[in-house]
Amino acid sequence: MLFKILSKDSFRELIGLLLDANEVVGPRIVSRKPDGKPIYQFLPIERFEDLSLDHDKTEYSAKTYFLPFKEDLSSFSFEGGDWEQHIRYRIQPRAIVGLHACDINALVKLDKVLLKGEFPSPYYLSRRQNTFVIGMDHDPCENGFCASVGADIVSHGFDLFLTDLGDRYFVAIDSDWGFRVVSSVAIREVTEDDREEYMRVRNRIAAGFKTKVNVRNLPTLLDLEFESPVWKRWGDKCLSCGSCAAVCPTCYCYGIEERVSMDFSRSVKTRRLYSCNLFDFAMVAGGHNFRPTRGSRLKYRYYHQHRGFTETYAEPMCVGCNRCGDACLAGINPPDVIADLEEEAAR
Repeated sequence: MLFKILSKDSFRELIGLLLDANEVVGPRIVSRKPDGKPIYQFLPIERFEDLSLDHDKTEYSAKTYFLPFKEDLSSFSFEGGDWEQHIRYRIQPRAIVGLHACDINALVKLDKVLLKGEFPSPYYLSRRQNTFVIGMDHDPCENGFCASVGADIVSHGFDLFLTDLGDRYFVAIDSDWGFRVVSSVAIREVTEDDREEYMRVRNRIAAGFKTKVNVRNLPTLLDLEFESPVWKRWGDKCLSCGSCAAVCPTCYCYGIEERVSMDFSRSVKTRRLYSCNLFDFAMVAGGHNFRPTRGSRLKYRYYHQHRGFTETYAEPMCVGCNRCGDACLAGINPPDVIADLEEEAAR
C-alpha cells in the first residue's frame, strides 16, 4: 500500500475529474430527524458541493449499488420451438465517495461470498470491478460498535482511503486504478510530521468509541444459549418487518421469482433481496415453516451474523454500524441482545 498527501483543493479537483467521466455517488443530506440531526443517504451528485463528507452514517449502506434490492437476472423469449436468453451486466463506470471503514469492510465480506465462493456472481462482479471506491476516516458514530468487531480500520477493498489532517488528506492507495486517478492531481510524499499527525488523528478516533460489544467468545456463547429465553424475550418485540436486513450492509439473502407472460412468449427471472426475519423465509412446499416463531427467526439472524459466517470466514459478518438498531421500530439492537445473552449465561 502506498501513502501520499493530498491537499483539499486537489481533492476537489479530483472529484471534478471523476464527475467528467463517471457517475459519482456520495453522502447527501436528504432530511432531518425530529431533533434536527441530518439524515444522510448515498445518492448521485452533480458537483463537489453536493457532498456531505462530515456525515455520521448514512441511513442505508452503499450495498444497494452493488447488490440492488431488486434485479432482473435474465429474460427469455420463445418463438416456435426455440428460445433465446438475454442477460445484461452493468459496465458503466461509477465512483462512490465517502465510504466509512465499516462500509468498506462490509464490501470485503460480500466479496468473500459473492466473488470468492464456489459460485461467483457475475452481476456483483460487474458492479464491483467498475466502481471506484474512495473511503473516508471519521469520528465514531453515536451508537456504532465497529471497533468491537474490528471494522473501524480497513486495509483493502478500496482504491483510495482518506484521513482528514485539517488542511490536507493522508491518502492510502490500494490499487493501480487508485494510483492513476490520484496522480492526475497534485500530490506529495508523506513527511514525518504528516505521519505523526495521522497517528494522532487515528488515536483520537480509536479512543472515541463509546458503544462496546464483547464478541470475543460470542460463537461459543451462542451455542451455549441456543435455547435461551433471551430469544423469546426479544422475539416477542420483533415485528418481522425485515427493516434490519434492508439497511444492513452485509445481508445478502435473496429469493428468485420468474414471471411468464400470458401468451408464453417471454419471461423474466428476478432476484429480490429478502430477510430471515420475514414470516415465510423458511417456509417450504406443503406449508411447513422451519422457523415459525419470531424468536427463532431473530435467533438465526444473529447466528448467521456471528456464528455461521465466523465458522466459514473466521470473522463475524456484522461490521458494527448498528444501522439495524437505528431502523428497528421495536428497539432491537445487537449491543443489547448480546449483553442480555451474556447476563443469561452468567446466571
